Amino acid sequence: MTDFAAIDFETANEQPSSVCSVGVVIVQGGEIVDSFYSLIRPEPEYYQWFCQRVHGICAEDTYCAPVFPRVWEKVAPMIEGLPLVAHNSRFDEGCLKAVHRVYQMDYPDYVFHDTLAAARRHFGRSIPDHQLQTVAAACGYELVNHHHALADAEACARIALLIL
Repeated sequence: MTDFAAIDFETANEQPSSVCSVGVVIVQGGEIVDSFYSLIRPEPEYYQWFCQRVHGICAEDTYCAPVFPRVWEKVAPMIEGLPLVAHNSRFDEGCLKAVHRVYQMDYPDYVFHDTLAAARRHFGRSIPDHQLQTVAAACGYELVNHHHALADAEACARIALLIL
């Protein structure tokens, strides 16, 4: 796979629609050619402590951030016609569908590929686990700033270029 968009969402709470940040990395011809990151005002708009502990984003960070439809106006043209890649794509695809539903937006049938499933097939038990940072390291990529949506999307892109 040489043309795709790697995507990662972080959420504010247990609701999949509560995306509070998105990172997107565009790959064409096997090279990263563009990227995008934005904070998002989540819906519903509250933060649970365990989510904040994971990604470090809090209500003060997203108070003035745009709502999802405004952010997606920028992302949609970037990813048009590209398959989407995510590590544990069930989570990211679920978030994307849920937030489209909340804002009553038409959901294009995006095609998702999962680097977590691919890593399980590719590496099997040769690595201690299949978490994003472990798989990235096994692919020769050092993931810095894990749980920052753009950093995670870039790690996912690097993994996809090697094993998808």
